Amino acid sequence: MNTSSIAIGVCLTDENALDLEAFAAACGTEVEFVRSLVDEGLLQPIVDRPAWRFGGEELARVRRICRLQRDFEASLQSVAVMLDLIDEVERLRAQLRRAGIAAR
Repeated sequence: MNTSSIAIGVCLTDENALDLEAFAAACGTEVEFVRSLVDEGLLQPIVDRPAWRFGGEELARVRRICRLQRDFEASLQSVAVMLDLIDEVERLRAQLRRAGIAAR
């Protein structure tokens, strides 16, 4: 028996951003964890008074944070350093690409 399914999704842009509760659910985390990420400066919500909203980049960032914590048993402070280094590597690779140099 063949079955097929159709998945419908929405791009999380500033216009389609999720509120705090929906975002935490989409990340598979608790609201308090998301709040702690904002407090630590690891996550930047879209400020829409009176509530925070979050887009797709933030969703990917939370998933990366969770993987780093799980894989390295790292604290949020350690994850912050790791993310800074990862962001710097990505920035340098982009510069190399713009300069026409292949980055590995």
